[in-house]
Amino acid sequence: MKDQMGFDFGVAQPVRLTKVSPARLATFDDCPRRYRLAYLERPTPQRTGPWAHSTLGAVVHNALRALFDLPVLKRVPQRAVALVAEFWKDAGFESEEQAARYRARAKGWVAEYVEDNDVTHDPVGLERWVSAPVSGTPGERPSMIIEGRADRIDARDGSLVIVDYKTGRRPPDEYEARASQALALYAVAAARTLRMPCTTVELHHVPTGTIAAAEHTPESLRRHLQRAEETAGDLRLATDTLDAGGDGDVLFPPRPDRRCAWCDFRPSCAAGRQAAPAAQPWDLLAP
Repeated sequence: MKDQMGFDFGVAQPVRLTKVSPARLATFDDCPRRYRLAYLERPTPQRTGPWAHSTLGAVVHNALRALFDLPVLKRVPQRAVALVAEFWKDAGFESEEQAARYRARAKGWVAEYVEDNDVTHDPVGLERWVSAPVSGTPGERPSMIIEGRADRIDARDGSLVIVDYKTGRRPPDEYEARASQALALYAVAAARTLRMPCTTVELHHVPTGTIAAAEHTPESLRRHLQRAEETAGDLRLATDTLDAGGDGDVLFPPRPDRRCAWCDFRPSCAAGRQAAPAAQPWDLLAP
């Protein structure tokens, strides 16, 4: 009626915000089909069993989170070792012997981490949920809500620092820390959630003690936001079209590559099974 009569009362139309997490964005970027199988199809399609490297990573993450929950005087190597034992699971390992070897390694990793790093400060957040409406273009209305859980958020010299634990095969470097979209988005969301500046991000490789740190600029954070906004727009369009009756195989196509060997949804994806032979659940363990 307003358009037909030629009147414009200047009432802004509500902006629809796309709610995304770094994990969802990365999954859609890597393989739209995997995104559909993981987040849209219900009931969730058949998945593989547990992976040993994921089990190992979860144990180390849980042990370090629990360590920082303790009073400062109890944050000692012996307690870190005990926490690994407390959280340990054998899921995905080839044998009890292999699991025992990696359990011993994990105990050594966290003990050395506590010895070599200052663990006397209290983090601002442990597995802290952060969420913020953001836009990839300065001055524009927010187009998406970035949310997720950061492994650890420290406060240092009046600024926040995003800390992410790694247990993979190789130690990260500064380039990897700077290129990580997840860390950049956590930095933006943490700054707005906790109302403190946040430009430093760190990858802590627990097996080697390597700390890869990067300092973001407003421009580098903006680039990450712009890329996230583009992915979020593609994701929203594909999802809306699917809801309207679109073809899921066309809207969420597979992107077969060598990573299909260890994809969780390999049992439910013929293209993935054809792309690469199945990996064993322990193949991605750090040597």
